[in-house]
Amino acid sequence: MGRHFYWVGIADVPQWVIRTPGPAVGGTFDEPWMFGDGRILPNPGPIKADVAHQGKSRAFVLSGIEQAPIASELVANVFRTLAPGDVQLLPVSIEGEADPFFVVNATKTVDCIDEARCREVQHYDEDAPSPDYPGEYRWIYGLRIDPAKTEGAHVFRLKKFKVAFIVSEDVKNALESVGNLGVSFERVTDTG
Repeated sequence: MGRHFYWVGIADVPQWVIRTPGPAVGGTFDEPWMFGDGRILPNPGPIKADVAHQGKSRAFVLSGIEQAPIASELVANVFRTLAPGDVQLLPVSIEGEADPFFVVNATKTVDCIDEARCREVQHYDEDAPSPDYPGEYRWIYGLRIDPAKTEGAHVFRLKKFKVAFIVSEDVKNALESVGNLGVSFERVTDTG
């Protein structure tokens, strides 16, 4: 039986909406997308995230526009245990929360998109390539990856489609056992 992987998305459940984390002293990072780059980040110093919309606090959420993964201590422990070499856990203070939270930064990008098995792949036009992300996909529907090319990783971003935060089935199951999640899981490996 092959390994299965899942794209972590925002769940359709009542929950709070967290803004993209920024420096604790205020303002924004020069690269607000850095938590989705799939690379080890230099120490950003103390960071905070404000609540954009009050709602039910969750143990694991994706922040507003940049969708930075933000996790409670219990969820962070899942990543520490099952994927210590694949993530960087950066402490983040959440407005109105006394409990510790962490930005879960995937530190690896893996080239494993199985374009032939995806339902629909949208490329940037050759005449108008993305100036910020040359060679990357505009969007993918029905994403499929080749688990044989995941290089043993349990958590990663996809090369050429870094918006996707991917976790292994082991990580998914452990996260679901924590509960109170504000994320959903879409399987990106075939059933066969």
